[in-house]
Amino acid sequence: MKTLLTDYRISIEEENTLKNLNFNILKVPPCKNLYTAVCGHPDMLLNIVEDNTIVLHKDIDKNFSDYLSSKYKNVIFSSKSLSNNYPDDIMLNALNLTEIFLHLLKYTDANLLNLVSNKKMINIKQGYSKCSTAIINHNAIITSDTGIAKALYTEKLDVLLLPPGDILLPGLDYGFIGGCCGLVEDNLLAFYGNLQFYKYGYEVISFLKKHKVEPLFLRNGKLIDRGSIFKL
Repeated sequence: MKTLLTDYRISIEEENTLKNLNFNILKVPPCKNLYTAVCGHPDMLLNIVEDNTIVLHKDIDKNFSDYLSSKYKNVIFSSKSLSNNYPDDIMLNALNLTEIFLHLLKYTDANLLNLVSNKKMINIKQGYSKCSTAIINHNAIITSDTGIAKALYTEKLDVLLLPPGDILLPGLDYGFIGGCCGLVEDNLLAFYGNLQFYKYGYEVISFLKKHKVEPLFLRNGKLIDRGSIFKL
C-alpha cells in the first residue's frame, strides 16, 4: 500500500476517495509557528529529497518523525525553525526535480541545500516555489508564476503558465496550483476538488492528456489549496 503525505485537515470525502484506491494517508501535523492557513501544508513543512531521504522542519511532532523514520525514510531535520515571518517560512518550500533544484536560494535551509548539491541550482524570486508549481513529470510542470515559468522554459521543460487565482485557500485571498494537487502515481495527479469548477480546467486537462497523466478528483467543487500531496 502506497503512502501519501497530506495536510492534517484533508476532508473525510477526500481521504476516503484515496483510501478506496488503496492509498494509506499520513497526515502531517501542524506547525504552531506558521499562520493557520498554511500550518499543515506539507510543502511548507518538509521536502522530499529523493526516494530514501526527507527533510522535516526541526520542530515537527516527534511521534510523526519517529514513525516516518521507522517506516519509510531517512529523516533529516532543518537547520532552523520555521517562523510566521517571511522569509523564515519558505526554507523548505523548494521545487525539487530529478536534475533541477529551484528556489530563492539564499533562504533555503542549509541542510536541504547540502543534500541537493549534485543538482543544477536555479535561483528565482519566488520563495514559495513548490506550492506555486504542480509537477506533472520531471520534464513538465504547471505554474502561475512567471519567474518559475521563464526559468524552466530555459531548461527546456514543458511549462503550462496559467493566470493566478480561482483556487481556494481559507484565510488568504487565493491558493496556488501546486498546493491543490500532487502525483499519487507516475501517471495519476490527484486534485483537492474538480477541474470542472476551475476557470482554467480545460487547459490543465489538455496539458495532462499531452503528458499521458490522468486527473483524480478527490471531491466535487472548487479547487482548494491544502498544500502539495507527496508520495512516499
